[in-house]
Amino acid sequence: MFIMTLNNVVFIDQYPKLDLHGYDRETARVAILDFIQENKKLKQEIFVIVHGVGSGILRETTKQILSKNKLVLEFKTYYYNSGCTIVRISL
Repeated sequence: MFIMTLNNVVFIDQYPKLDLHGYDRETARVAILDFIQENKKLKQEIFVIVHGVGSGILRETTKQILSKNKLVLEFKTYYYNSGCTIVRISL
């Protein structure tokens, strides 16, 4: 039996994406929480959050929200693009 982990993810184009470019902290927080719930309903275990590199505000906001959410099993910065975070949730 193969268990999917984020270390097995190489190509992210096949996963749903939430693009936070242009969002402020609070809008990003609401969007991330909604996106987690939406993917749980759709039984999509892995998805991507695009926060960009910039000043790091959205990246930090993303990490804070994901680390506190009980549905999130693991998350990590995508190896090939530090402006993306890959997330795995429990179904």
